[in-house]
Amino acid sequence: MLEYHLFFGRNITGRPPVADTEWTDFAARVVTPNLPDGFTAFDAYGQWMDPVTRRISAEPTKVIIVAVPDAPASDRAIKAIEDAYKAEFHQQSVGVTVAAVCAAF
Repeated sequence: MLEYHLFFGRNITGRPPVADTEWTDFAARVVTPNLPDGFTAFDAYGQWMDPVTRRISAEPTKVIIVAVPDAPASDRAIKAIEDAYKAEFHQQSVGVTVAAVCAAF
């Protein structure tokens, strides 16, 4: 099994941050179909440095934690979620960590 942590910054240049209703809609339309066996999502507060401007930004963040089989289909599902969020909310990146884990459900 692999455990992914996905970090979704909610600030969007030129408009208010991603609202809770927008996140709920995104999760229903994109995350749930790609991770139908379940996931955990929670609010956090994050900070990152823009690699181009070297400017440090702090912002509200959504974090998803999910354990999935170590398989190409899992990789595709995670990538689909990342790509959709970046496109829909005009984000430069979605932070992702992944680690091999032992898991049972």
